[in-house]
Amino acid sequence: MTAQSAQTAVQTIAERLFEARRTAVAIPPIHDELAPLDISSAYAIQRLNTERRIKAGARPVGRKIGLTSQAVQKQLGVDQPDFGMLFDDMAHRGDSVMVKRAGLISPRIEAEMAFVLSADIATKVTANADLHRAIASVAASAEIVDSAIADWKIGIVDTIADNASSGAFAIGTPQPYAPDMDLPGRTMRLLKDGELKSSGIGAATLGDPLTALAWLANTAIAFGDPLRKGDIVLSGALGPMIPMDAARYEIEISGFPKLTVQAM
Repeated sequence: MTAQSAQTAVQTIAERLFEARRTAVAIPPIHDELAPLDISSAYAIQRLNTERRIKAGARPVGRKIGLTSQAVQKQLGVDQPDFGMLFDDMAHRGDSVMVKRAGLISPRIEAEMAFVLSADIATKVTANADLHRAIASVAASAEIVDSAIADWKIGIVDTIADNASSGAFAIGTPQPYAPDMDLPGRTMRLLKDGELKSSGIGAATLGDPLTALAWLANTAIAFGDPLRKGDIVLSGALGPMIPMDAARYEIEISGFPKLTVQAM
């Protein structure tokens, strides 16, 4: 593929993904149209649609980290996480929120920890301790992941191009951050209408949610778009995601207020 044809493919795929999101109608996988591990083109597609959303009035409020599970990385043939943008129109705040499935395509829900930053992170992070000064708070959160790719038949380039399969998110009451919070040891339970459906632990996110945040901070610097004060960062799933039907979901992460998501 020539450079010109590659750029044409990037623009064409971006337009198709943007239209899929606008109409809530899934499209076939795109990974056959790019090299299987053409991650740079996938992020170029994501950036084009980020720019489209901003021009349409959406405001970025942070980023999400995906593929923090080694098992999922192995499944997709990669050795690193990915990231997507969070926008204000995706956000639901509070310990009890309502999320509408209308406008989503094939939503799933997973439990995470969310960081809120107190400072820019504009210099390379060499140790997790470098992050302590930049974190204001941590909260229980729910990410509603959603794929514009039909039947979730995704490879790494599909999910990156599709804004890391982001749909919406909820963030509970933030707790002031302290270095001794032992985030890797926090346990998680995700219940659907009172029945346990998923469980996990903070260490599921690259061994420590701070490690995931450090990866994102350094990656954002490399992309020329560092994390900024006030950004929300979803640090990765603590356990398996589950389909999001019309139901009541409760996320219990030890040490945090319970987060309830009523999906309509």
